Amino acid sequence: MDPAYVVLLLVAGFGAGVCNAVAGGGSLLSFPALLAAGLPPVTATVTNAVAVWPGYLGGAAALRSRLTEHRSLLPRLIVTGIAGAVGGVIALLAAPPEVFAALVPYLVLAATALFAAQPVISRRLAEKGADSRFTMLVGVFLGGVYGAYFNGGMGIVLLTALALGIDASVNMLNGLKSLLALIVSTTATVAVALFGPVEWWSVAVLAPACLAGGMLGAKIADRLRPGVFRAVVIVFGAGAGVAMLFT
Repeated sequence: MDPAYVVLLLVAGFGAGVCNAVAGGGSLLSFPALLAAGLPPVTATVTNAVAVWPGYLGGAAALRSRLTEHRSLLPRLIVTGIAGAVGGVIALLAAPPEVFAALVPYLVLAATALFAAQPVISRRLAEKGADSRFTMLVGVFLGGVYGAYFNGGMGIVLLTALALGIDASVNMLNGLKSLLALIVSTTATVAVALFGPVEWWSVAVLAPACLAGGMLGAKIADRLRPGVFRAVVIVFGAGAGVAMLFT
């Protein structure tokens, strides 16, 4: 592997781990980096799914204390997330690669737009103050499908879904989001590791960087003012999506 691409993957992996722990959307950094390294779209997404898993593990472990208040919801949320992830993996592996390649630019742009709007969406949902558990579970299922199929922006989708049904601050919901992201990512990782075209050399570079970034990001999630970091991810994601539309 070209040393320049190794450096690119290390930087993108660390940034993805931090981003996933703080707000979500880390794959908007790591996925385009894998494409830049020359991987085809399907190979890039399954490789990315395996590589970012340690970052989700680090983030969930660091935020496990936030799960206590909503422990009674965990079984339903976990089962729903797994069910959605299984559906997403089946869609990814069964669909022709040409279909996924055609969808990728739009998925990147949609995830970027949701990432940009996430603070406003979360604030509006938090102001509602009403529980809607069924809507929340539907959202978690769809977030699991989306996360296993593409991964980019999964944390944002799951955080938004949780806010639909739980009257709590976004900081408190971040613990549940981190656990669900880990559950979906684990399901997808096991499936694609067994049946998908994973590029293991890239995983060996990305995964440790994602783990380090996830652990650091979880620790600073409550203190970080993410405006600048958010702007970088939005510009990067929008640029990558637009570039892919014309390639």
